[in-house]
Amino acid sequence: MRVGIVGLPNVGKSTLFNALTRTRKAEARNYPFCTIEPNVGIVEVPDERLQFLKEMVHTSVVIPAAIEFVDIAGLVAGASRGEGLGNKFLAHIREMDAIVHVVRCFDASDIIHAAGSVDALRDLEIIQTELILADLESTQAQLERNQRKAKGHDKEAMQLCRICERLLEHFNGGHPAHTLPIAPEEEPLLRRLFLLSAKPVIYACNVSENELADASNNSHVKKVYEYARSHPPAITCIVSAAVEEELGRLSIEEAGQYLAEFGASDSGVSDLIRKSYELLNLASFFTAGEKEVRAWTFRRGMKAPQCAGVIHGDFEKGFIKAEVVAFDDLQNFGTPHEARAAGKYRLEGKDYIFRDGDVAVFRFN
Repeated sequence: MRVGIVGLPNVGKSTLFNALTRTRKAEARNYPFCTIEPNVGIVEVPDERLQFLKEMVHTSVVIPAAIEFVDIAGLVAGASRGEGLGNKFLAHIREMDAIVHVVRCFDASDIIHAAGSVDALRDLEIIQTELILADLESTQAQLERNQRKAKGHDKEAMQLCRICERLLEHFNGGHPAHTLPIAPEEEPLLRRLFLLSAKPVIYACNVSENELADASNNSHVKKVYEYARSHPPAITCIVSAAVEEELGRLSIEEAGQYLAEFGASDSGVSDLIRKSYELLNLASFFTAGEKEVRAWTFRRGMKAPQCAGVIHGDFEKGFIKAEVVAFDDLQNFGTPHEARAAGKYRLEGKDYIFRDGDVAVFRFN
């Protein structure tokens, strides 16, 4: 899964990327377009359950779930017409599964703003408008192409024409594709259009260090939260990119003390990673043995054979049964032996839908 970090220039994207990946690979300078080519980093998904499993099976090897984050250069008004190398940057966004839209919610006269002043709602809408305009052009082209096919009574082309016509009306009203009401059977068709504004979005409100403890009262943050509420299924989180980058240099104990100085109990980056995982409709199941404890990523709604295939394709092809116990049951009883004695282990077949936190052993031919 790939999550792209987008926003106007100088809103803190590259600083946030460095904090997420604990690297210095992204340039973070006080001028627009210091990032040209995307920076890519693999980020572990924080999961406290892994520590319990590690101690339970006495292993030293723990492999958490991971997401790929991509730092994409700043967009500006007119990007859909090529302004600021916009066509190139929009193409990078098209490759993403989801978007983290960083919105500057702090005032600092020494940090240049592309629009000359800080206005979170205006900044957010600039990016949203550029994505919609790019989708408008793309959808019009796809409508014309499918109209030619539909004349030959191509059923799929006829369906695509109908959804393109609805999208064009939706875009002309200033609405992103992800807010268009569609039936479940239309979702595969929508995905085939590869629309920028159809991608799920997290708005990351980047606040100053001094406002971290009371960020909900920040006037810019309030506007972003209100916008997200009126444009579901977008979600929001609060980060201070400057604080998070500093945390990357500290030990776990030092990081806790540093956060406490700003009145915060948890890292905003950890919250962002977890929300990115949830936004993509992902969850984790676990395998645990003496060799290793590992979190495996699956899409919610996947059945047991598909989850077995996450580990290895042969597991899915030869699937027989899955021996499953819920993590909460395992933790409550303390050991596999006690949980088994209480009847908490189950043998599940091909129709079993995996749940977040399932600890599994697969039987396969």
